[in-house]
Formats: sequence, C-alpha cells, structure tokens
Amino acid sequence: MRRVATLFFLSSLALLAPACGKKKPKLSSEAPARVTTLGINAYLWRASLDTIGFMPLAQVDSNGGVIITDWYVSPQSANERVKVTITVLDTELRADAVKVNVQRQTLGATGWTEANVRAGTVQRLEETILAKARDLRRSAIAPGR
Repeated sequence: MRRVATLFFLSSLALLAPACGKKKPKLSSEAPARVTTLGINAYLWRASLDTIGFMPLAQVDSNGGVIITDWYVSPQSANERVKVTITVLDTELRADAVKVNVQRQTLGATGWTEANVRAGTVQRLEETILAKARDLRRSAIAPGR
C-alpha cells in the first residue's frame, strides 16, 4: 500500500514539475489592440462616438457595432443636412475595422432631395476615428500623458 501511495505521489509530482519552470509573460509597453468588452473594439467604438458627438443619435447598438445619427443641419448652412452611419466591424484596432456611410440632402423648392457627398468626407471621418482610437489606446497605457 505504501508503494502505491509513493508511486502516486511521485507521478503527480512529475506532472506538476514542468509548470514550475515556465517564464512569466512579458508585459507590453502598449495597451492591447483588442479590447472587446462590447463585442467590438472599444477604442474604435469610443472614438466613433466622440467624433460624431455633436450630432443627434438615432440608433446606437454596441453589440452590433452600429451608430446611426439623425439628420443634422449645420448652423452655417440651413439648406443642407447629413446623416452618418458608422459600423465597427472587428475586435481589432485596424484601419479596415471601421466603415462610415454618409448621406447628404439639400433643401430645394420641392423639399429635401438627395445630394452627392463631398469628395473625401467619408475618408476624413474614418481617419479621424482611427486617430482618436489610437490616442485612446496610447492613453490607456500612459494615462498621465
């Protein structure tokens, strides 16, 4: 019986011994690119909300990663309005993980009519969101900066 107990003790010790020699993982000097408490990338989500924070929101779905604004009329041009849809597509902080769609209408004699979005508007919005998301990621690791 004592041999069985000794054999059992030594075999369990042999199984646990390899775990003692593992190195601890190195800590990164950057915040992780994948922050997914929402099911999508939290940096892109927060940056998207910050970017269009001046516009009224019609629908916000943090699980699906969709933000839809209501029609926004700028005080500088009362005969023009825009509506923005932002979709966060991934859990990674990447350039292709955010998609922006902009609709523009102008006020004419017959009411609101669809108009072309100015060149570069969608790209500028996406770049602004990505830049803010990168800043949020940097500030997550170094909040004092």
